[in-house]
Amino acid sequence: MSRMAILAAFVLAAALAGFGGTTAVRATAAAPSSASYIVVLNDGVDATAVTSSLEQSVGFKSNFRYRSALKGFAAHLNAQQVEKLRANPQVQFVSLDGTVEAVSYVPIMAGDSAPTGVRRIGAANAAGTMVKPTNRGAKVAVIDTGVDLAHTDLNVRSGTNCINPGTKAQDDNGHGTHVAGTVAAKNNGSNVVGVSPGVRIFAVKVLNSGGSGSFAQVICGIDWVAANGPGTRKNIRVANMSLGGGGADDGNCGNTNGDAMHKAICNAVNVKGVTFVVAAGNNGSNFSTFVPAAYDETLSVSAMSDSDGLPGGTGGPPACRPSETDDMYASFSNFAVSAADQNHTIAGPGVCINSDRLGGGTINTFSGTSMASPHNAGTASLCIGSNRHPGPCAGMTPAQVIQKLRSDAASHATLSNGFIGDPNHPVTGRYYGFLVEASGYQ
Repeated sequence: MSRMAILAAFVLAAALAGFGGTTAVRATAAAPSSASYIVVLNDGVDATAVTSSLEQSVGFKSNFRYRSALKGFAAHLNAQQVEKLRANPQVQFVSLDGTVEAVSYVPIMAGDSAPTGVRRIGAANAAGTMVKPTNRGAKVAVIDTGVDLAHTDLNVRSGTNCINPGTKAQDDNGHGTHVAGTVAAKNNGSNVVGVSPGVRIFAVKVLNSGGSGSFAQVICGIDWVAANGPGTRKNIRVANMSLGGGGADDGNCGNTNGDAMHKAICNAVNVKGVTFVVAAGNNGSNFSTFVPAAYDETLSVSAMSDSDGLPGGTGGPPACRPSETDDMYASFSNFAVSAADQNHTIAGPGVCINSDRLGGGTINTFSGTSMASPHNAGTASLCIGSNRHPGPCAGMTPAQVIQKLRSDAASHATLSNGFIGDPNHPVTGRYYGFLVEASGYQ
């Protein structure tokens, strides 16, 4: 069998160089300089009449009026107004307003930062000060060039090495480590945090130091993941494949066109229950001739450009690729065309993505659908959750997980928070999908 190259689907850009979906909140005290107060009235008063009377006599305008859970109002007040209200016999008490954050976020440690992509998909808050809690997600296999097994920013274990069998799956390229960092870099003060911070990563090496491998080597990796999938001791539930090569989906799991990799993925998905998240490719074309993205059983991820971690398209050109545009599809990204392919397509940030570097130290900046894919793999990890902290996707089949991520992305999207190229801002003949949204998970 002849060796076929499978190039890692990424663009090396500059090697040197976010709130919602949960009802639980935690209050933290606002700064003393805040002029926002909550005024609670006595239980027996007519809240509407008393609030209106106080607005006129004390000289303020309420921002909110409360009549059911309590009687009172919220308003911006100066010190004199607060003093008058506290002295009023109809007022039970006046309290300084506060801020709230979803408890599905925790503070980012000093020395860490949330990359723009992590913020843009809601895995961190918009300010980049809070991220998802540590180790709440499902375990993820990174099928790639390996992962830096000594990297202190990653909770990584060696899975298998299909390039040099019998040896550890140590990264010797840097691509797999970067991918792993986007999925799960720890919140530990070491440069960056991932979408699912600190979740267990299993390194599966199927690409060599040059970023290439054979179908046989990739199938070796898929086979190992399937053997260690849901219900096993390792309990791997998500696999990221930021790689690809030529091929097509025969609609029959490779049994018609003799595609062994397709058959392997179908069995790993349909029999073993592993959700596969894959890069759409970087040819700026229809991914129907690029596998595994073409396989209907996978979640295929296109790339969009985000330069500031925020919607709105006002962030300016990304620093490492000034030819790209903030909040627009990436010029290099492959896309779906057929209805069948559209049904398993989603988008992720993929331009100028900061993540972990092989050997530790300085952050690497890469661009490509390889970088978009792990944003979705990390989100799938959060949605499935761990045994102790099940997420909204817990108990779902891989097909259901894929559609859950896609439907939640669509539900979150509006005309103002999407990107040029998503279904709300379509480009004729190209389907990039909605941008994945992680804020409501865990």
